[in-house]
Amino acid sequence: MTTFDELLAAVPGPDLHRSTAELIRIKEEVGRGPDPAATRRQHDKGKLTVYERLELLFDEGSFTEIEPLRRHRATGFGLADRKPHGDGVVIGWGLVHGRTVFAYAHDFRVFAGALGEAHAEKVHKVMDLAEAAGAPLVSLNDGAGARIQEGVTALAGYGGIFRRNTRSSGVIPQISVMLGPCAGGAAYSPALTDYVFMVRETAQMFITGPDVVHAVTGERITHNGLGGADVHSAVSGVAGFAYDDEASCLEDVRYLLSLLPANNRELPPAVRSEDPADRRTDGLLSVVPADPGQSYDMRTVIEEIVDDGEYFEVHEAWARNVVCAYARLDGQVVGLVANQPAALAGVLDIHGSEKAAKHVTTCDAFNIPLLTLVDVPGFLPGVDQEHGGIIRHGAKLLYAYCNATVPRISLVVRKAYGGAYIVMDSRSIGADLSFAWPTNEIAVMGAEGAANVVFRREIAASDDPEATRARLIKEYKTELMNPYYAAERGLVDDVIDPADTRKVLIRSLAMLRAKHVTLPERKHGNPPV
Repeated sequence: MTTFDELLAAVPGPDLHRSTAELIRIKEEVGRGPDPAATRRQHDKGKLTVYERLELLFDEGSFTEIEPLRRHRATGFGLADRKPHGDGVVIGWGLVHGRTVFAYAHDFRVFAGALGEAHAEKVHKVMDLAEAAGAPLVSLNDGAGARIQEGVTALAGYGGIFRRNTRSSGVIPQISVMLGPCAGGAAYSPALTDYVFMVRETAQMFITGPDVVHAVTGERITHNGLGGADVHSAVSGVAGFAYDDEASCLEDVRYLLSLLPANNRELPPAVRSEDPADRRTDGLLSVVPADPGQSYDMRTVIEEIVDDGEYFEVHEAWARNVVCAYARLDGQVVGLVANQPAALAGVLDIHGSEKAAKHVTTCDAFNIPLLTLVDVPGFLPGVDQEHGGIIRHGAKLLYAYCNATVPRISLVVRKAYGGAYIVMDSRSIGADLSFAWPTNEIAVMGAEGAANVVFRREIAASDDPEATRARLIKEYKTELMNPYYAAERGLVDDVIDPADTRKVLIRSLAMLRAKHVTLPERKHGNPPV
């Protein structure tokens, strides 16, 4: 008697072996791309293919792709006969230094990476997964914007991306890597993320391209001159990092991820440090000049304090008068904000305030303690600054510090004058601990300016105004600007030996590690944006 299985086996049709072989063939085609010539064109432009990029981003062999067989369902304008698998974007997750990270990456070889309905739904899918799993999201951007053939449906897809960017803001780290063009509304998604990386020559971002600019204003400019990596990393401040090649760019993306927690419910990853916690920092004694008018490089101070002299600077080329960075102290991640006397004497201005405010807010969102190194002569005076809104932009930094609930420590390295001293995380706006070196000068303004205001009548009436001014400046310094004046009034917790700086900071951060702050119940604040 013939069994059911024998009858079933006799039925003609595909078996599992044939079906699996067909599946493998299709997926190999997806990996190769739709056309070998398209891959050559990508390489000829100095760009990697989407899978080559993902191999550099993730730990070897750890990337898992989902929806590789997705196809669009549009039929107009010749799309009915062009339905490649993947629809121009690769999504999935993998490991970066052993920790889960999600990603989506445009494939410029398919519809120039342009976004259509299916493409957008794939991006939405991986963004939702990243939020649900509580893991960072990295986007590798190399696309031509909205797919014109699909009309307003493509634009709606961008809306879904923007909404998810905003919903995940401060919940999971979001990093945008610009590896090709990004024009029009598509540029707003990177702007909504925490960090933007760009590669020189191949990556550009702009709302309206050079042709539109010329048609409207008559100005002629190249793509890179309008929105290249150097423009956005040094002029506009849109990008935090710029690189000469994709490999070094993605290597630093991996490094940044190693410093950030997976989400806002976790602490940043700690490592074992071989740099002794009680190491003396004697080198600092010869770095900072006692003369408040003499310049020096604050980054040298940072190198002396942090583990192994290593730090990762953010927005290095933009607003150089403020240094923002990540580093480790005894293996624990800290966010650094420091005035830079080597640029504009370390004053706070519009761009410097914005840069520092963003860094403070990001660190606070992801539970990263803040260390502020203060050497500030004040806010930058000038008509351009006042008309440009220095009051509003300076208030952004003030708001960011006042709103931050992570451990906050400030160190006055030298001078700290006026409102800028208050804004740079002084005790009065909520710093948990405030230290100062014996070179500190904390005052409303410099002694010379103060004497000219307070004693102007006495100086004017003197037989020797210059001698009188010099005497009164000395008296003012002695009375109100001596290094212990603020400590005597409880505005500084201690005046410390610069050689003990690393030890004091590490002990203080260890004490504050379990800090908890309860904020008033509210929907959200109303910062001076």
